Amino acid sequence: MAPERDVISNAGSAISFGNYETEEKRKADGFEVVGDIYKIKTHNKVTRLEKNGNLLYESVPGSAVRDFVLTERSARFSAEGSGDTQITLGLEAETEYRIDIGGAGVGVTKSNLSGKVSFSAELSKEPVIISIEKTYK
Repeated sequence: MAPERDVISNAGSAISFGNYETEEKRKADGFEVVGDIYKIKTHNKVTRLEKNGNLLYESVPGSAVRDFVLTERSARFSAEGSGDTQITLGLEAETEYRIDIGGAGVGVTKSNLSGKVSFSAELSKEPVIISIEKTYK
């Protein structure tokens, strides 16, 4: 993702944000997308997205995310970064999700009581598509 777009931009309901290459902390607060208020913090150590005051996305170290779309059933986005990256998403509490990274299914995980799902992804300058989909029993 080009450094000029390091904080936030949107196209409809898809959001692009983050810059894993900058050492300077950057943020955008009060950014509205389809009636929801977003807050972004990003730099090379962490990238964090909040929606209406709740965690939606966090990566350690920082990352660049394009076309982030969250629905009731799934989350889908492409991500760039520098190496092994821990990603946490704020989703529905105590729900099973299937995770797919770069077209490969990496398994099913259950969110905790607060709805957080965490996983690792090997990120690079080449974007990788990540999707998380609710499973139904």
